[in-house]
Amino acid sequence: MTIAVIGSNMVDLITYTNSLPKAGETLEAPDFAIGCGGKGANQAVAAAKMGGRVMMVSKVGDDLFAPSTVANLQQQGVDTRFVTTASGTSSGVAPIFVDDQSQNRILIIKGANQQLKPADIDDAAEALKACTLIILQLEIPLETVYYAIDFARQHEIRVILNPAPAVATLDIDYACKCDFFMPNETELEILTGLPVSSDEEVMRAGQSLLKRGLKNLIITLGSRGSVWMSGDRVHRVAATPVQAVDTSGAGDAFIGCFAVLLTETGDVAAAMTQASAYAACSVTGRGTQRAYPDTAAFQRFLNRN
Repeated sequence: MTIAVIGSNMVDLITYTNSLPKAGETLEAPDFAIGCGGKGANQAVAAAKMGGRVMMVSKVGDDLFAPSTVANLQQQGVDTRFVTTASGTSSGVAPIFVDDQSQNRILIIKGANQQLKPADIDDAAEALKACTLIILQLEIPLETVYYAIDFARQHEIRVILNPAPAVATLDIDYACKCDFFMPNETELEILTGLPVSSDEEVMRAGQSLLKRGLKNLIITLGSRGSVWMSGDRVHRVAATPVQAVDTSGAGDAFIGCFAVLLTETGDVAAAMTQASAYAACSVTGRGTQRAYPDTAAFQRFLNRN
């Protein structure tokens, strides 16, 4: 069984800081790191580290970041046959600022990710037809996301849509064609226009989407865990308590792990439980992909917790 990730890759430029500068102010930050990221690539790497067979459809620029991005995916076990170069364009870049409370603030420059087009899906069509699941995010053009959803429906391939970063213009009718719609609470608020500061508000916002025809809604809530809503079903999963070091990419870790367990077992609730623990493990290290454990490291984490 193969999982296809159609989506973005980024180079993470991570600054660890005690406080962010005010306008016109210069501050010294204690540490800095460069890593490979992007929501699509993060999810692909997490799935591969969890033992999934993963291919990726993505774009890199023709700059110095591109070779290392492709090499990293290959080293993590991701099939990169359909990671291609957009000429005259920079690779995607994500400056990330992590404060002393382990909370992150992220800017993204999409670069070559903006050049991932429906034609790239056509080029990968034969390989995609052999996949059991396609994962999508919103760091690529919406026309490409919609085209991929239609392709998946035509070929009876299951789809996870992670609406991140959320855009209010997302066509919910396309989300309803997906098997799983997986926002976090901030994305849920943007998509519905409803408050999500309490569990009751999250439920009301979720119900507003289910009424529009979503099949399965899984909302990730950080330290508050996650919730699966489908029809009249509501299933909650508590977060695994850990001392967080860096929360960057935790949602992507959740989705990558969830995808592997879903394809292997078909058990949504069990996949959520494992994914919640996997995401918790990921925030105990710095960075995104480099903090994702492989199956052996994850098992050690489970044994300790």
